Amino acid sequence: MKNIFTEKTYRKWLRLSIVVIYLIIVAGAVVRMTGSGMGCPDWPKCFGYLIPPTERAQLDFQPLTSYEEGMVIIVDESLRVAKKDFTSSNSYNADNWEPYTKHDYSIFNKYHTWTEYINRLIGALGGLVVLIATIISFQFFRKKKYITILTAVALLAMLVQAVIGKIVVDTNLSPLLITIHMIVALLIVGLLIYLLHEVQPVDNRYAHKGKWHQFALVLIVLTLIQVALGTQVRQYIDHQIDIFGYPVKSTWLENNAPLVFLIHRSYSILLVLLHGYFIYKAVRFYKHPRNYYYWLAVLFILTIIGGVLMNYVDFPFGSQASHLVLASIILGVQFYLWMRLRTVHYRS
Repeated sequence: MKNIFTEKTYRKWLRLSIVVIYLIIVAGAVVRMTGSGMGCPDWPKCFGYLIPPTERAQLDFQPLTSYEEGMVIIVDESLRVAKKDFTSSNSYNADNWEPYTKHDYSIFNKYHTWTEYINRLIGALGGLVVLIATIISFQFFRKKKYITILTAVALLAMLVQAVIGKIVVDTNLSPLLITIHMIVALLIVGLLIYLLHEVQPVDNRYAHKGKWHQFALVLIVLTLIQVALGTQVRQYIDHQIDIFGYPVKSTWLENNAPLVFLIHRSYSILLVLLHGYFIYKAVRFYKHPRNYYYWLAVLFILTIIGGVLMNYVDFPFGSQASHLVLASIILGVQFYLWMRLRTVHYRS
């Protein structure tokens, strides 16, 4: 049997973990883009089922049917939850059911339900992948104990993410909790990238004179500030959606854009100039491998285009979600490059 407890195998599972975490971020963005966040009004099941219903009629009371504790039906436009396992009689008996009290959302839309359900499945896959990486990391426990400990921390963070996801649903999509949910995902990505770099050989092609790695760190901090501003803008947009709804997207920022949005928009110019200088110097003068720097440039261009579309073309479909996903990938690439530069600086 092939030994899975090798550094090479651990690196593979770390890379897979990073990919899956980004898939979770993409899935979450799709959920927000389609307004599917309450597609499953309960957690961890969906309308009380492991596999959610596909038709509204499945959530109506059914006579002579076996119900399990926790199963959900919709009665008078509100959710009712089975108190225990029972078989229904010919008519609805309120004594067998209790109201769902965590929120009053009771709309069923099969597209929203299955979009949210797939999002949860990808989240569960992410937890499984990180769990396997944690098991494999025990090979480092004697010589590099911190590798095992930090991998276990990443697994714990995935569990925290699941709890936050439950609270997000219970609070009917609290904007603040959605922001925290996103921040934790970015922290997990950063931790996994750090672990990946700690167990791979130093790449001296990134060697340089001076403190170039410090400039890379400054760019990360400045980008994090921009992301924080962006989350505030997103919370404002969420509030506008509650007031005006999706059909009148042109009113979300029209004539009443908040100060944080104006700062977010103008601040992007500074980031573009600094990153342009960073990429130019790294490729032209330090002769660093170009691929990651070119990708960083492309990601920034696409992010700026998304911001322009949202501002001037009234939030075309997918623009807000792609803007968020691209920003998270930019942070991942920045952190990876910083780790490379920093590692060469301290180990050379």
